[in-house]
Amino acid sequence: MEAVSETDVQFWMAKAVNWGEATSCSALLDTSRHLGSLRSFLQQVLQGLQQMSSTSEAMKTFPFVGQFLGRLCWNPCVIADERSQRLLLRCLNCLYSAEPLNAVEQKANMWIKVVSLMTEEVIKSCDGLPNTSAGCSNGNIHAMSTACAALVTCPQISPLIGALLKHSMLCGFSCLNQEFIKEVSEALISKRLVLEDEAVVNLWCYSPTCLEGAAVSLLESVLSDHETMTQSLDKHVNGSLLPQASADHCHIFLTINEIYRNVLTEIDENLAVRALIQVFTVCFLQRLTGQKPQDRLPLRAFFPHVMPSLLTPLLTAPSEVPREAWLDHLSWIRSLLQSVTENEEAGEDVRAYQAFFEAWFLLVQCGYWVDTAAELLVLAAPENAEPLLWLLTFFHHPTNREHQRSQQTAVAREAWTHLRMLFLTRPPPPRHLSAVKELLSSSLSANLVLHLFSNFTVFSHGPVSIITEITDKVLTEAAVKRRALWILASIRCRLNSAATRDDRVHSRLRTLQDTLLQT
Repeated sequence: MEAVSETDVQFWMAKAVNWGEATSCSALLDTSRHLGSLRSFLQQVLQGLQQMSSTSEAMKTFPFVGQFLGRLCWNPCVIADERSQRLLLRCLNCLYSAEPLNAVEQKANMWIKVVSLMTEEVIKSCDGLPNTSAGCSNGNIHAMSTACAALVTCPQISPLIGALLKHSMLCGFSCLNQEFIKEVSEALISKRLVLEDEAVVNLWCYSPTCLEGAAVSLLESVLSDHETMTQSLDKHVNGSLLPQASADHCHIFLTINEIYRNVLTEIDENLAVRALIQVFTVCFLQRLTGQKPQDRLPLRAFFPHVMPSLLTPLLTAPSEVPREAWLDHLSWIRSLLQSVTENEEAGEDVRAYQAFFEAWFLLVQCGYWVDTAAELLVLAAPENAEPLLWLLTFFHHPTNREHQRSQQTAVAREAWTHLRMLFLTRPPPPRHLSAVKELLSSSLSANLVLHLFSNFTVFSHGPVSIITEITDKVLTEAAVKRRALWILASIRCRLNSAATRDDRVHSRLRTLQDTLLQT
């Protein structure tokens, strides 16, 4: 931070004294001429105040600040300039005291304590609204939100912010200052503002831009911190409040869905993005299922473009299907998806392609069924493997250009054969270990093979010591280990929502995650 020089302090104190309340033409003109440089000085003062631990320390370090800010508060030219007002209010906010000891502390507190009166006024306005837009004729709502824009990070302001957002929802009219909305959204994303859940959801309902910012922020946090996210992705997603808001407000789910759909089309091979989409969908469905039947919208409302025949089989969680029926359920899903792909491949019909894409995207959202197929493949008999391998291939390679899907299915079958020998034979045959490493090095089939490999490490019955030894030998590159961690994160989310808990599998999963993170 650039230090506040004594020369600057003397210059600006002299200006503040000379300006007074800036009622003369000369004072107004001189204030206007210096507003730009005044803002720069106030920015330096603000940065210094933000480093102080208390009002007393701030007053000791910056003894001029009380008189200086106090004089500026009465200068109409400074207050009328939005950016100067914002900086001044933030400086005053840094000087807030629970027990004011002097005039400037009282002045700073006045800006904050009046908030409680404003909050009461807004709440009364909300209570009086008959679910129409009549209440929005009150111009005070806009004025209050304008005044709050510079103070959104002050904890005492949050009740007023919540009341203003509630008012905007009830009256159904854009009566809030847009700068206020922007500041609230940025403060929420940066964790500098804490609001009640209802207020956050009201903000998202009021402003699609804020909702998009929250969805993108969740995505960016997942992509930037794989070590934390792969350990507790479902907890992080639920903590974002987006699944609950999506279950309560269909348009929120549709907006988030569209954002993640667009991201997936740009980077469809990114396993972190796929894991996020899958976990978000799981958390959303859990919240939706928890609603009272009379309050719950039909699934069709949330997935309007998907063939209705696909909704029930894919959106039913594996935990709701008896384990002995998993294979039949997956074969049912496979047959439905296969018919969609055949229709798409039969011609150039745009509607057929859209149905095909929506079916694939729903499979990505419901990737827990692909994980279930991969789990069954660990111990599946050869005669039962074909529909499971088809699903896994379609999940990773939906298009069938130049018969690519049949080629990838052959790769999946080859990988599955080698993995069975590698994990079910003692000691693990070196030939199959080398074959798996070679298949993992293929840019086309790497994620498919890694998906299979990760499930074998979790669900095969060999000793953990041998499993970790195989993992260390096969997964040697850091980038491959990161991708494996995302697959394990998806598996972990599915296991966390399972009807029964298998402690052996959970323990092995934790060991594998720790091993990959440490190395």
